[in-house]
Amino acid sequence: MNWSNVPDRAWFATLAVGCFGLVLLGMDLQAMYRLAPCPLCIFQRVLYLSIGALGALGFVWPCVRLLWLALIGGLAGLGFGVAAYQSWMQAFPALATECSYSDPNLIEQLVDWLGMQAPSWFLATGFCTSREWEMFDLSMANWSALVFAGIIAYVGLLAKRHA
Repeated sequence: MNWSNVPDRAWFATLAVGCFGLVLLGMDLQAMYRLAPCPLCIFQRVLYLSIGALGALGFVWPCVRLLWLALIGGLAGLGFGVAAYQSWMQAFPALATECSYSDPNLIEQLVDWLGMQAPSWFLATGFCTSREWEMFDLSMANWSALVFAGIIAYVGLLAKRHA
């Protein structure tokens, strides 16, 4: 298949549906296995929702696709950094300062506020070093880092299509 013939709207719609689907999958796993998401988990959820919203905007207004791609790429880069940091915390819990054990940083303050506004979506009740759920020996934070890296690659492919 010639990917250059796929309209930009389809690329953005796929990204939006994928990100929203990941959030719903994460929430289903949380409910099914009674997982306790930590502040970094919830912040990653916020980033997926934000990227999904930007993907939806790219579907509606593809004429400013470079703006959407820059914003999505920046958020995915931030998400990769957060997920990689959480993965490091889980790999070396003795070296990590646990989330919520010191003065709250900006991420924790945002997550706390969101948790008060919509607890079923954003309430953080877990520890960042905890590996409550794993698949193929990778924690949810590990998978999230891979997904954010995939989004960065996806943005690169979409940007390269018109270069």
